[in-house]
Amino acid sequence: MGLFSFIKEAGAKIFGSSEAKAASADDLKKELAGHGLPSDINVQIDGDKVKVSGKAVSTEEAEKIILALGNTTGVAQVESELAVTKETPAAVFYTVKKGDTLWKIAETHYGKGQGAKYTEIVKANTPPVKNPDLILPGWVLRIPPLAA
Repeated sequence: MGLFSFIKEAGAKIFGSSEAKAASADDLKKELAGHGLPSDINVQIDGDKVKVSGKAVSTEEAEKIILALGNTTGVAQVESELAVTKETPAAVFYTVKKGDTLWKIAETHYGKGQGAKYTEIVKANTPPVKNPDLILPGWVLRIPPLAA
């Protein structure tokens, strides 16, 4: 799928240290399992870069795996070699900036007057979005294409 960039200091801390260092491969697999994503994939760590390979059932699942790994403290890049069983339209990845709201992001990506479609963004990003009123700068979100 390619190489994806993240903000190393942003994201979930799944490692005991306050230092912006990537967690171990085993801890990252546990993070995937905690999100209901498959953890039977290959995860390799090289400094702040994570390489992931294996099989995903859909493009959406592959994107969620990439985001779950990349949205952890200490990870600056995720290189994906995931094989996708069922190709679906790819989502756009968007990095949250200070002052963003999900409504504003929806209007930016779906068009003026489409802010109420923020619920589609929440569904596509659960987790990390647990509370639609609380998104953090540096998070990378999936912006799925709207259904026709």
